Amino acid sequence: MENARRRLRSGTVVLGGVGLLAAALTACSSEPDKRCVDRGSHHLAKGYKVVSDKNCRTTKAAVNADWYYGGKKKGSWVDGGSFTKPRKGSGGSSRDGHGVHRGGFGGGHHSSGG
Repeated sequence: MENARRRLRSGTVVLGGVGLLAAALTACSSEPDKRCVDRGSHHLAKGYKVVSDKNCRTTKAAVNADWYYGGKKKGSWVDGGSFTKPRKGSGGSSRDGHGVHRGGFGGGHHSSGG
């Protein structure tokens, strides 16, 4: 009876570990957040109007649609992202609308020009 309890406990630990691994792999998906938006719909306060994905999959769409990566969705609008697809392994997250910002030559806010 004692051996059966031990086996049950060790099986629970293994199953729990597999669940954690699956959750971690799902969270680190290689596909970034993307939404199909109408490029001509930009509104200063709202961002871009989200349209059906089929508009980004065809060249015969009724709107000037393109994929928009990251940003925050508010209703049927999204803002704070980019039309540039993030590179794999860039280390930046764009889910919150803030990607990786790298300053080039004199590109930083804190640079002292000369």
